[in-house]
Amino acid sequence: MKVRKLKVYGDSALIIYQVKGEWQTKDSKLIPYQKNILELIKKFEEISFTHLSRDKNQFADALATLAVMAQMEEGQMTQVLQIKARGEPAYCFMVKEETDGKPWYHDIQVYIETREYPPGASRNERRMIRRLALGYFPSSEILYKRSSNGELLRCIDARKARRILFETHDGNCATHTNGHMMAKQIMRRGYF
Repeated sequence: MKVRKLKVYGDSALIIYQVKGEWQTKDSKLIPYQKNILELIKKFEEISFTHLSRDKNQFADALATLAVMAQMEEGQMTQVLQIKARGEPAYCFMVKEETDGKPWYHDIQVYIETREYPPGASRNERRMIRRLALGYFPSSEILYKRSSNGELLRCIDARKARRILFETHDGNCATHTNGHMMAKQIMRRGYF
């Protein structure tokens, strides 16, 4: 590819520091790999190796996932990969804000407490609210949904949903899981 200058980022401190010569390579299985890398290094005008700590290797994780998913043959050309970074994590864009300032479950909660429908609700909307209300249980100002196994899951608004998503993904719980597993973790904590 005629690349002359290269910056290498790795998430294995052992490999990065061994290649840089700061640590010795003692494992007999790694010595041939290190010799091969040292020969490849000579082909570059400029090359640097940087270790990325676990909290800064999200990009490396994403590239590793892409590398596993895409199968390339030698000599095959591919499209340029363009990556756009968002100001907020992607899961935050999935939480819909309440346009009227009321949580998504407001109509269900009002129906359960007062048996009143929202003003202007059609016949079908009233029937839907009645049907949905059967699966919910109020306790003071908190609304719970009964799960299939009888467990009560707390209903939350968009603001609380963002906080819970942050805590589950980036905060105190700090786990990097896919959406399905993250949803399970949130439900295990008792939210719906």
